[in-house]
Amino acid sequence: MDLEEELKKLPAKPGVYIMHDKKDAIIYVGKAISLKNRVRQYFQSSRNKGAKIERMVTQIERFEYIITDSELEALVLECNLIKEHRPKYNTMLKDDKGYPFIKVTVNEEFPRVLFSHQMKKDKCRYYGPYTSAGAVKDAVELSRKLYHLRSCNRNLPKDIGKERPCLYYHIKQCKAPCQGYISKEEYHKQVEKLLDFLGGNSKPVIRELEEKMKQAAEEMNFEDAAQYRDLIQSVGRIQERQKITDQHGDDKDVIAVAMDGEDAVAQVFFVRDGRLIGRDHFYIKVAEGDGRALVVSSFLKQFYAGTPYIPKEIMLQEEIEDQEIIEEWLGKRRGQKVRLKVPKKGTKEKLVELAAQNAQLVLSQDREKIKREEGRTIGAVKEISQWLGLQDVNRIEAFDISNISGFQSVGSMIVYEKGKPKRSDYRKFKIKWVKGTNDYASMEEVLTRRFTHGMDEQEEQREKNLEREYGSFTKFPDLLMMDGGKGQVNIALDVLNRLGLEIPVCGMVKDDKHRTRGLYFNNAEIPIDRSSEGFKLITRIQDEAHRFAIEYHRSLRSKGQVHSVLDDIEGVGPARRKALMKYFKGLEPIREASLEELEKVPSMNARSARQVYAFFHEGED
Repeated sequence: MDLEEELKKLPAKPGVYIMHDKKDAIIYVGKAISLKNRVRQYFQSSRNKGAKIERMVTQIERFEYIITDSELEALVLECNLIKEHRPKYNTMLKDDKGYPFIKVTVNEEFPRVLFSHQMKKDKCRYYGPYTSAGAVKDAVELSRKLYHLRSCNRNLPKDIGKERPCLYYHIKQCKAPCQGYISKEEYHKQVEKLLDFLGGNSKPVIRELEEKMKQAAEEMNFEDAAQYRDLIQSVGRIQERQKITDQHGDDKDVIAVAMDGEDAVAQVFFVRDGRLIGRDHFYIKVAEGDGRALVVSSFLKQFYAGTPYIPKEIMLQEEIEDQEIIEEWLGKRRGQKVRLKVPKKGTKEKLVELAAQNAQLVLSQDREKIKREEGRTIGAVKEISQWLGLQDVNRIEAFDISNISGFQSVGSMIVYEKGKPKRSDYRKFKIKWVKGTNDYASMEEVLTRRFTHGMDEQEEQREKNLEREYGSFTKFPDLLMMDGGKGQVNIALDVLNRLGLEIPVCGMVKDDKHRTRGLYFNNAEIPIDRSSEGFKLITRIQDEAHRFAIEYHRSLRSKGQVHSVLDDIEGVGPARRKALMKYFKGLEPIREASLEELEKVPSMNARSARQVYAFFHEGED
């Protein structure tokens, strides 16, 4: 990244900035009233930033940002992203108690309006979060004064007439539903007015308060006029639009497109459990005469054809012609109904507008960079797919084995999605079943464990009827890339055939100088263009798989964990590990020991002996 060039592009708008290190991991998330001013401060040598920030700045490889409409939205988005990604240099937030909500108990026959520290899935309606606890308390008080809603904990209608009305009835801030003085229908009309106000329609309330303030001033009742003035100010604070957290707690994607001639950028916001947790953008080449609706429709079909998780709601900028057929197609892929919506008002409309603003910013500032990045990632994956004659390749997994100097063998699994490393899905394996140095057998073990575990997780996901991935191995690759030729490919195919899986497998064939020269696929070597982006991506994948395995192996060696494979056995603590090593004098004898021999070890009982035996013999025929 050209740091100076990127700093020049920063907008003087509120938003959130995200710092990445050289491994593309998120190491810091912050908010700013002005992104231009705040982010530049990190890279000014004259400023005293403190030891922690100084260390962080040295690790920053690149940054990105999301603009918002207010500092409040930036604050809550910052909170969401920190909880989702847990960056190294951020202080972890424990809960949302610093951001209060307005809660309306619409699940009750006579709803109440309450102050709440948290948003729960309890069938109530929540509004917020807000930075001002005082504004929320004013809103609760305002609801009593304008809509005469109750605040008591009485169980209505069961307790109607059992006790006398409270003080709020006598000061005319409650219609006393506890006495039956107002019908359920009339009470609900007042509730609907309150929900309309909290949903954003504040004009009728402000108009009414202004008229009362004016009348009180004309009557020289300045104390009442001041109270109405303060209430108008509270209404203004309550109406700060909060788009970053959704009261319904649902999963949805928000898609907006910015266009300029033949170029377009699609911005996708990912909302999970009601919180905006991330975004992605995609460069689109537009054909002459294509309108926005057609571009959005084409993007939907291409994006969700290669995306494993589809939310039940997708929000768009405008209506598209083939909406019904796309909804039907998405519903079949998801297994449940999917709705495409074009919000016309409220926070959802503002969220779509925010996505459109970010798309326009990316299009205007990062056009050339996006083109290059698309070529390096998605374009490279398309090249590889064409060489192999495959379609819809999105997720690629590669594996490597490391056993330096005969030391305990380990395996690595790396994942690339859309041509980019997905480090959250990387996995490490300590070889358990193979004796000595045998790369083929070790690779067979790693692949068997990876896909067996994945199939078990998929089965558990089906049993629990879960929509999203149940565990880390649930998602299977569209292509397996093996670090080697025919031998490694055949090992992978044997494992997949044994497990009843159909996944394309290719090998990365090397020349005499240990450089990739081609791909081995379907019993033939396919030559590749070494100047292409596809070749460069293959090289990056190969190097990354090797680096990850070596890094893991070295970390074990540096910690002196020659026998650390025993640490993975459930129910076997330090005392029993020590007893095992003292009794057998090494790891291989433990691996080869029978159940009866393991039971003879001091401090071992029958249960722990079975766990040790099962650990080393799991998966054997």
